[in-house]
This record gives sequence, C-alpha cells and structure tokens, in this order.
Amino acid sequence: MEKKYDFDTVVDRHNTGSVKFDLRHDLLPLWVADMDFPLPGEILDAIKKRVDHGIFGYTMTTASYWKAFDFWCSREYGYHVRSAEWVTVPGIVYSLSIAIRAVTEPSDAVLIEQPGYYPFSNVVTNNGRTLIVAPLCYKNGRYTRDIAAFEKAVRDNNVKALILCSPHNPVGRVWTKDELTAVAEVCRRYGVTVIADEIHCDFIRPGIKFTSFATLGDEYKQKLILCTAPSKTFNLAGLQVSNIWIPDPVSREKYKRINQANGYNNANTLGLAAAEACYTLGKPWLEELKEYLEGNIAYVKNFLAHNMPCIKLVEPEGTYLLWLDFHGTGLSNAEMKERVESRARLWLDHGDMFGQGGELFERINIACPRKRLEQAMNQLKEAFK
Repeated sequence: MEKKYDFDTVVDRHNTGSVKFDLRHDLLPLWVADMDFPLPGEILDAIKKRVDHGIFGYTMTTASYWKAFDFWCSREYGYHVRSAEWVTVPGIVYSLSIAIRAVTEPSDAVLIEQPGYYPFSNVVTNNGRTLIVAPLCYKNGRYTRDIAAFEKAVRDNNVKALILCSPHNPVGRVWTKDELTAVAEVCRRYGVTVIADEIHCDFIRPGIKFTSFATLGDEYKQKLILCTAPSKTFNLAGLQVSNIWIPDPVSREKYKRINQANGYNNANTLGLAAAEACYTLGKPWLEELKEYLEGNIAYVKNFLAHNMPCIKLVEPEGTYLLWLDFHGTGLSNAEMKERVESRARLWLDHGDMFGQGGELFERINIACPRKRLEQAMNQLKEAFK
C-alpha cells in the first residue's frame, strides 16, 4: 500500500527555541522524548483554522473535545470517558506533582521502580515526600518485576503512593495484564494509591498488547490516578494538554483544589484544538509512523549486531526510546559516557540518570528520520571501534 505520509525529510529545528536542538549545538541530539516529525496536514489545518479565528482568550474543554477523547480511548484502550471524572492540566510531570500532594502527606513514602524516568524521583523529593525505590530485575536482556520484593518495599516502608510507568520508560516493557493485576492487588491490600503514567501507550509494537490500568477492575479504581496525554503520540508537548482520570470524588476534589491553588484554571487554546483533531483524525498518521519506527528499530538492531556486538539492544515492547546495554564494552560507566559525548558527539540520555541499575546503559530516541539515525549510529561506531 502506498504511503501517505513523509517521515524521511529532515526538518531543521535549530533556532526555534527547541529544547532538544537549541540547548547545545555541538552534539547530535537523540535524547529527550520529542519526535522530529511534523504533524500531518489534516491536523495542522485544524490548528490553522483555530488560529484564523484570531481570538485566544480563556478556553475550556468542550463537549466535542470529550467526545473525541472518548472515541480514542474506547477504541484504543477499551474504556469510556466520563468527562466529570477527568481533569485537564498542562503536563504529566505537573500532574504527578499535584497527585502526590493530593493523596499523601509530607514525609509519606512514595514508591517508584528503577531504572525509571528520572523526573519521578525529583517530583517525590521536591514535594517533601520520602522516596522508596523498588529495583526492576534485569536478566538475559529482559526486565521483570520481583513482586515479592515489591510487596516487601510497600509493607516495610508504609508506602502511600506508587508512581507506575506503563509502558515503562526507559526499559521499554509493556506490562502484561497479569503483571499489572499483581501490582494492583498489592496496592489494594496496603491502601496504596496508584498514579499510573500511561503517556507512551500508543507506541506498542506488533504482537504486544497494552493493558490500561483503567481496565483491570472496579476494585482498583478508587485508589487510582490515571495520567494520559497526546503529547508523546502526536508530539504536542509544547501545546501542553494532558488528561487525568481520578475516579474517586474525594481525591478528585482535593486534586482540583491543589491545582487551583497553583493558579492553573485554563487549558492551552491551541493545545485543545490540536488534541481534538489528533484524537479524531490522527489514527492513519500514527499507524504509518509506527511502521516507520519499526524500521528504525530494525535498523539499530541490525547495525549493532554487525558493527558493535558489544552493545546490546534491550528488545523494546513499546515506546520509541531504545535502551542500550554497554556492559559488553568492558568500560566503566564514566568511560562510556565520555566516549558517547566526546568521541561519538552524541547527546543521549545516560543510563545513570534513571537511578538504580541504570549504569552502563544509554537511552536513545529513534523517532527521527532514518538519515539522522544512520548518522548517529555511524558516529557511535567510530567512537567504539
């Protein structure tokens, strides 16, 4: 079938205020989870139509917005959206901060799994809560969870909330229904609120099934805050729209009060227009994008196998972020980082940023035109000859 969308054209993002490209100009950036693909014309047309209206005053979510969001969630994840139970905020990390304050008290224990997305630990400690880490298990190139050790960490530390990354960033696991249910059961038993970050859930590889925490059962919903956003799926981070589901009315009202105390009351006007258009029209573009990303994953896997077998790809199940294992290089963590930056001239996310178990790993963003990825891998090859 003929492809409708172009993912090969390299768009120059320099001098646009891009965090990814304009913070440093000396390294090729494949770090932050930000794609280098422009939105398709049908989405841009919807944004332009809103721009052409010419007035950008205080804006609220509309019935058509929630209809589009419900259409997406019911088709993609298997649950329906009741707008009264949802809150729209500018971003997931912002939401995590509000959620922690809504369901815990100062010094309460909040658990995260590592290696894990590094803002999780920051948002816990910056809000005066006690950080508890449950390390993931890495064996034979695959990550799993020791549920007995997880339960012990919950019980021994009187954990009040869990920040769950599903699919997991950076290790690429898409947790199975059984794995999620085991976590849900532990949290239900000990009264732990699950704050589930599902922002990468639209990037699931062929043959892998995504299970939203929202679909596990009614018995787990009263201690759940579900964080979703179109920002990764359609690269809308700069337009600042995230949708947060809080089924429990008491927790939801407390969340809203804290949010209002922060002075946040209105969503981004263009962000809402863009998100509604994406939820309504974006599926064909996303499907072609995922096929393109599959090609990028295959390219990296093949390149490493033939040119740098000492560097292993941790086989991803979801996300467009690849987790590379450098243990086979025989280098120290510091030596590996020096080679990646000073010799390969690449800006990747060093694994130790992600906490326990992250040493001698690198996270690389492959959501870019193949030409840029080829350049990056050849620079890496030269640095690790």
